[in-house]
Amino acid sequence: MVIFKQFTFDSAHFLPNVPDGHKCKNIHGHTYHLTVYLEDNLDEHLGWVSDFAVVKKIIKPIIDKVDHKLINDVPGLENPTCEKLAVWLWDQIKPQVPQLCKIQLNETPTSGAIYEGK
Repeated sequence: MVIFKQFTFDSAHFLPNVPDGHKCKNIHGHTYHLTVYLEDNLDEHLGWVSDFAVVKKIIKPIIDKVDHKLINDVPGLENPTCEKLAVWLWDQIKPQVPQLCKIQLNETPTSGAIYEGK
């Protein structure tokens, strides 16, 4: 069984490695939409894979590290592309949520990254 939980956060960043004149070289912001997917057997007694409230309690402090921040200043995110932010989030979440099987991070409604830990 796979379940999911969605989160939203706002962050600013710039991409220092793009060519001069590229619009993303300048500081700008996004409203990110993060979806975390957990896969496990259905607990027959409780009737669920995981308690959504527990998932939120674990992930919220991780999101707080980047919410309303310049994420270039977050260690490990010096060149914070959407892809690198997705990997960073995975690395923060996976040790605490072993059922994590996939994350989807959208930086706009039409653009984003999906990461499965590979």
